[in-house]
Amino acid sequence: MGIGGASSVAPAAPEDSFSMPGTESQKAFDLLAERFPGQASDGATARVVIKAPEGATLTEGPGKAHVDALVKDLGDNPQVKQVASPFDAGAVSKDGSTAYASVSYKVNAQELTDEAREALTKATDDARSDGFTIETGGDAVMAEPEMGGTAELIGMGVALVVLVLTFGSLVAAGMPLLSAIIGVGIGVSGIAALGSALGLSATTGTLATMIGLAVAIDYALFIIARFRAEIAEGRKPDEAAGRAVGTAGSAVVFAGLTVIVALAGLSVVNIPILTKMGLAAAATVAVAVMIALTLTPALLAFAGKRALSRKDRKALKSGTEPKNAGKAKLGTRWAHFVLRRPVTVLLTAVLGLGVVAVPVSSLELGLPDEGSSAPDSTQRKAYDILSDSFGAGFNGPLNVVFDGKGVDNPKAAADELGKKIAEQEDVAAVTPAVFNKAGDTATMTVVPKTAPADPATETLVHDLRDLAGDVRAETGGAMLVTGTTALNIDFSQTLNDALLPYLGLIVGLAFILLMLVFRSVLVPLKAALGFLLSVLAALGAVVAVFQWGWLADIFGVDQPGPIMSMMPIFMIGVVFGLAMDYEVFLVTRMREAYVHGASPAEAITTGFTLGGRVVAAAAIIMISVFSGFILETDDMVKMMGFGLAIAVLFDAFVVRMAIVPAVLALLGHKAWWLPKWLNKILPNVDVEGEKLHKQLGDTPVPAQEQREPEPAGV
Repeated sequence: MGIGGASSVAPAAPEDSFSMPGTESQKAFDLLAERFPGQASDGATARVVIKAPEGATLTEGPGKAHVDALVKDLGDNPQVKQVASPFDAGAVSKDGSTAYASVSYKVNAQELTDEAREALTKATDDARSDGFTIETGGDAVMAEPEMGGTAELIGMGVALVVLVLTFGSLVAAGMPLLSAIIGVGIGVSGIAALGSALGLSATTGTLATMIGLAVAIDYALFIIARFRAEIAEGRKPDEAAGRAVGTAGSAVVFAGLTVIVALAGLSVVNIPILTKMGLAAAATVAVAVMIALTLTPALLAFAGKRALSRKDRKALKSGTEPKNAGKAKLGTRWAHFVLRRPVTVLLTAVLGLGVVAVPVSSLELGLPDEGSSAPDSTQRKAYDILSDSFGAGFNGPLNVVFDGKGVDNPKAAADELGKKIAEQEDVAAVTPAVFNKAGDTATMTVVPKTAPADPATETLVHDLRDLAGDVRAETGGAMLVTGTTALNIDFSQTLNDALLPYLGLIVGLAFILLMLVFRSVLVPLKAALGFLLSVLAALGAVVAVFQWGWLADIFGVDQPGPIMSMMPIFMIGVVFGLAMDYEVFLVTRMREAYVHGASPAEAITTGFTLGGRVVAAAAIIMISVFSGFILETDDMVKMMGFGLAIAVLFDAFVVRMAIVPAVLALLGHKAWWLPKWLNKILPNVDVEGEKLHKQLGDTPVPAQEQREPEPAGV
């Protein structure tokens, strides 16, 4: 209640903002804030593009009067700081058919009022008359993406169907959903309450919802499945709930910790927005684990045998076996199939994922600009008109900052620097240096010949920065290159450089954690390599759809382009945690059977018999939840939803269901080998509840006699 109340009165969440500590772009922004006080570099801007009717110009007569009237209307807004007329700023194309007016605001984009945005829209709408084309770009027209809850409803609806089919009981099916709603509600309310203070955007809350919903349902699902197995063995509901938490609950804690560590580990990249997203999602997962360990067993104890299907309740009451009890389950039949053809299954799965992963070699990271907006949006139309009339690079100008503090003649030095910059091959234009009041710092606008997302523009940024050494040697001053385009390049480069080290860290962490759990060397190695394969295949699918444009219409991709810089590294963190979930819940059953005397083949069969259906249901639920977010309008959320859904599909149904049993079948007893010296020094992580069984004096149940209740209708 307290968190809900706080979130209801908290200020609105800010828009996503990018800062890059330690990069040249950020250093330049900080220098400008220091040397140009009172000129907020983060103030919102709008660029209103005017195109004259066919055969007319804007430089005289009715065209000029139309532009003057529009400029006056744009300035009639209390939050507008300045409107630069195209005629005063030289912002008219050579043929006079196109011009643009620059609107500067006193506040940043998230502080703009609805009244200010509406005034901008009204001024441009009123000017669309007599054949004049008016389009607008800039952050002043970028509203926060609408998150209408459709994704969550789709995911929850599919989850309910899957849970009913899995458990055959509406009571049991409703518990994971109730746990998820409460857990995610608490987590997201906390994000909303702290959003303004900590800078947690709506996108952060949406990603936390996406991940929190999926894991919360899954964690409750695993505990409920174990509870039903305990009830089937004749235990009372209270005792069954306790044993479920003591066994499956331990696995839930371990699985949750892996997700939390992976998400919190994003902090090492040192990008504030990524750190906030990771920590917010990790906190939501932590809440989901706590809800699974507290609310879920309480609900189970209250529901009792009603958590079983009607068929199972009837069988328990009569003391007979449920119908079809002797029929082999689908998981059992699949395990037998893999055991008969392990080499075929392994090669087919690995080659299939390898083919899907091929597009990763063409992965291009970047941040969206107005050129990647939907073709029918006003931002995209403004971008295209400016590109056609002024050149492609006009939409991504660079800002060069010259720090002439201590230089004998800063103005002469800045003029010389401007000449050097103009000599660069891909520079279209350089504006004269504009100095601050102290006369020791100047800025120059550099217009590239190429578009913001063009690789040639990135090369130009690096070439300009290479001039810094010569500038310091010749003048004693410092040169910094910044601007939105340069900041985006720095952002993508930082993430690209961090991608492989973070992936290595995650794979290494997976190996160590699983070695603690399974007391084996080869099982963790197989799991880590399988995770790596599923991630690469998922990234390949993302590149094919969002960068190459394959099936773009089906997935609602308006404009294919570079992959969002944050997406791969964030996806790796999330998929790592989810992959470890499936590995733990599936292979734990196999190890439990193996240490109780089952052969390697029997252990594999037991794992799929007892855990295969539950893991498959959990994966389908996660895929459904993530897929629902593909319908969102926000590019980052859409791409993340697709990437996570396809990654879970590959990891659960190809890696865990095919590669894992095939490799274990080929390894046999060697799969569970651990050097004696290593066994002595490794701490014992009991995720199977073995110590609990010893304390309770349980007699191990032979592997071939273990079973869980048969679901109705499956």
